[in-house]
Amino acid sequence: MLQQILLVIHVLLSMAIVALVLLQRGKGADAGAGFGSGASGTVFGARGSSTFFSKTTAVLATCFFATSLSLAYSASHRTVSAPKSLLEQVPASSPAPAGTGSAPTAPPAAPDAPAK
Repeated sequence: MLQQILLVIHVLLSMAIVALVLLQRGKGADAGAGFGSGASGTVFGARGSSTFFSKTTAVLATCFFATSLSLAYSASHRTVSAPKSLLEQVPASSPAPAGTGSAPTAPPAAPDAPAK
């Protein structure tokens, strides 16, 4: 149950990180400031958006790494006694004696098609 909750949180964090990265302005976006675009089009001001988004991305990335480590730890320390390989799933039984099973029969022969 805890692993499913961690997985849901992990997926939500990853989507939030993707959204925040897409919202951030790139380094080349400052080149347009010289031509009058400036900070008038930003919600948080000229420097505020970079700091706000950078700090929020850092916090979400830290939480993402924490959930990644938690999921890895919980997956490696499962207490379920499930078999680890396919060979462990095969029940241990004695082999059948040679003459008890019926031999497979050959399929009936198909009739020959008439020549044209």
